[in-house]
Amino acid sequence: MKAIVQDRYGSPDTLSLRETAQPRPSSGEVLVRVRAAAVNAYDWHIMRGDPYVLRLAARSLRGPRFRIRGRDVAGVVDAVGDGVTGLSPGDEVYGDTGESDGAFAEYVCVPAERLAPKPAKLTFEQAAAVPLAGSTALVGLRDAGRLRAGQHVLVNGASGGVGTFAVQIAKALGATVTAVCSTRNVELVTSLGADHVVDYTREDFARGMNRYQLVLDLVGNRSLADLRRVLTPEGTLLLSGGGVSRGGSVLGPMGLIIRGRLASRFTRQRIADFSGSSNRELCTSLTELIEAGRVEPVIDRDFPLEKTAEAIRYLETEHARAKVVITL
Repeated sequence: MKAIVQDRYGSPDTLSLRETAQPRPSSGEVLVRVRAAAVNAYDWHIMRGDPYVLRLAARSLRGPRFRIRGRDVAGVVDAVGDGVTGLSPGDEVYGDTGESDGAFAEYVCVPAERLAPKPAKLTFEQAAAVPLAGSTALVGLRDAGRLRAGQHVLVNGASGGVGTFAVQIAKALGATVTAVCSTRNVELVTSLGADHVVDYTREDFARGMNRYQLVLDLVGNRSLADLRRVLTPEGTLLLSGGGVSRGGSVLGPMGLIIRGRLASRFTRQRIADFSGSSNRELCTSLTELIEAGRVEPVIDRDFPLEKTAEAIRYLETEHARAKVVITL
């Protein structure tokens, strides 16, 4: 089968399209014939080994532990391993491969608990855009942020992959949403339901008079003091890394997260961080929102599998908005 393979950390130039052996599902796994996959900030972080602390955590200093990139996947079940129930060959599914990656390929094996039936109203390309970004937004707002109806939330990075889901999910949960984005994305986030939009090229949300019960930071480009300044005295600040590639770093967005953890011990304001991951339960919750018309994935551009390096380069240099998808 054809797959996007990487042997060492580095730029998108380290990625190449190669013929590799088709995987076979182990017990509890499903072999998926990939129809579409999506690119996430996670992919370029792993590709580059940036921040460098990730290399230590993975115990792999020269290159990623798993050679085929990609997490978000949508496709058709080709075979199932022992012990798998509820899924059969021919089923249309979507989900997250987990940290073993492998979605940028013609076939990938995925743990069954990470897959859910594809929403009937979505194409494979749309479905592939949902799992990691949608689950990150849902877990952040609903679980980590404990967002309640009537609260006012600010989303910094509202036009990105996670941000476009966060605006819609916050509205579905009954919140008033202020979205922070650039001029070219004001119309987009407004169409997704944002009640107020701050164009950061013209206005600094941290210098305004508004205060929010919840601030969801998806960019990591502001100081902890700036983010706390716009919180109510007992508001919640959620930190989720992200950002764009600006060359190698030791801690990257982890620096802000570490400072947040330390500061949380000395303030009434709640400061929390969380990471994105998906599973069948989260995908099922997202499907319900999608089928109800409350959430719709937004795709900026799609690229064929052989142009995956170009797709990641497009995402990591801040040109992309919403989701970038790989088609097969």
